[in-house]
Amino acid sequence: MITYEAIKHNDAIRTYIERADDSLKVLGYTEHSFAHVCKAAETAGELLSSLGYDTRTVELAKIAGYMHDIGNLVNRSEHSQSGAVMAFRILDKLGMEADEIATVVSAIGNHDEGTGVPVNAVAAALILADKADVRRSRVRNFDDVSIDIHDRVNYSVTASELVLNDTHTHLTLKLTVDTHYSSVMEYFEIFLERMLLCCKAADHLGLVFKLVINDQPLI
Repeated sequence: MITYEAIKHNDAIRTYIERADDSLKVLGYTEHSFAHVCKAAETAGELLSSLGYDTRTVELAKIAGYMHDIGNLVNRSEHSQSGAVMAFRILDKLGMEADEIATVVSAIGNHDEGTGVPVNAVAAALILADKADVRRSRVRNFDDVSIDIHDRVNYSVTASELVLNDTHTHLTLKLTVDTHYSSVMEYFEIFLERMLLCCKAADHLGLVFKLVINDQPLI
């Protein structure tokens, strides 16, 4: 079986992730390199593990999380679809079984807001893990974070945590926002569509999605 650790140490995949992030850096986007994809992978895996999914499904969620942004190498526009095609070729070449490739590819192809749908548990977990990764350290433009709203919002988030309650009924994204840099309203201005997708993803997993900012429940 193709493992998450094997995927993490695959030189070609690492190159695609690095070069995709290089392109996004030129375009002025926040960090989408190993810090982001590893966090997405681990968060997706931990969520499904906590919900009682089998170890192989958890492993596939980690693989999807690690590979989900390689499509940015082609273009930021529709990167989830191009990333899915790239992932298909890579995983097929590595000898992964067709059923598992289908799960990973559909998750990658559906992780982005606007076109994404939580078509399976791995896709749902990836959506939640990806959209929950909002943090100051993803910002590259430290000299003047006021220029771009995405930089302002990410820079304003000093703490972010995705919390599953003890009874496994609610999943809460808890954010601490420094309103000196960005308002809560600006967070909703750019992330509302993402939060709505998170609601759908949580529902697919039998959960209710909650958003709490500065200890105030907003969703």
